Amino acid sequence: MSLWVDKYRPTSLSKLDYHKDLAEQLKNLIQSGDFPHLLFYGPSGAGKKTRIMAMLRELYGAGVEKLRVEHQTFETPSKKKIEITTVASNYHIEINPSDAKNNDRVVIQGMIKSVAQTQQLDAISQKNFKVIVVMELDRLTKDAQHALRRTMEKYISTCRLILCCNSTSRVIPAVRSRCLGIRVAAPTADEALLHGVCKKEGLTLNQELAVRIAEQSKRNLRRALLMCEACKVQQYPFTPDQPVSEAEWEIYLRETAAAIVEQQNPKRLLEVRARLYELLCHCIPPDVIIKGLLSELIVNSDGQLKTEITALAAFYEHRIQMGRKAIFHLEAFVAKFMSIYKRFLDEGMAAMDFM
Repeated sequence: MSLWVDKYRPTSLSKLDYHKDLAEQLKNLIQSGDFPHLLFYGPSGAGKKTRIMAMLRELYGAGVEKLRVEHQTFETPSKKKIEITTVASNYHIEINPSDAKNNDRVVIQGMIKSVAQTQQLDAISQKNFKVIVVMELDRLTKDAQHALRRTMEKYISTCRLILCCNSTSRVIPAVRSRCLGIRVAAPTADEALLHGVCKKEGLTLNQELAVRIAEQSKRNLRRALLMCEACKVQQYPFTPDQPVSEAEWEIYLRETAAAIVEQQNPKRLLEVRARLYELLCHCIPPDVIIKGLLSELIVNSDGQLKTEITALAAFYEHRIQMGRKAIFHLEAFVAKFMSIYKRFLDEGMAAMDFM
């Protein structure tokens, strides 16, 4: 029994529910028989992966849905072994080199070289190139992105790259300039899609609950469908005032921010460090953690303090991208916030005493 988000995922460009003009453009691109390297970018849950797979199905047929999981091993110059899990069909391969952390350059070069050096058995009916789908491009190191730029030039005759990322701000210009950029914006009518999925399931979804799910999902369609399915498991028939469950890590992050605001001392900093470790151990990305903390912490700050804290969060988020140990920079951000917020409270108390 599959989740709704997988069960009702469109398999062709003609079945997409929104951004139909973009689907038409992709269809025209495929009908030409060839296409350049592509860069899909947009927020999480907007439908980038769905459009990529629908595009591949239009290009190669149903064969791209016959997937197999493979484990490939790469060796660094220091003889260290790196194992990467890939998902592949006879026509394409999907990789996430960011899983290799700082050794992603070796994975990028080795993977593209191995795929590009193999030819299709029947190039006339199967196309004369394979497709490599690279996920989370914006999480790759700069060295890996430069290696990607060199290999995508060298092997363009035998393979095409489809790159996927949330934001192009972390992608080097050399890679962006060699790709056709395709922006997939977040949907603006999640509730309409929720009604359609519930109708296919034989369920009746009231408008009030649909709007609340759409708002709490923050225009993330995947998350909206998961939340709607969770509501159905908890209670059906649906009611307008039915609670919409949140992810446990979000509640935990909100409690962590409340603990930071409550006290500012070394003991509390040590407790917060342990909570940050807990989030990182459960694979919550450090940039998501720092953004979540920022959104909760600025609620308790005045206008001038909000500007200072936001600049501080941006600084340490950049440090996270440049460094190796995210916990150091997350803890530094919390410690700096505690110092600034403590000073803010002391100045406020001094002003009250003076009055």
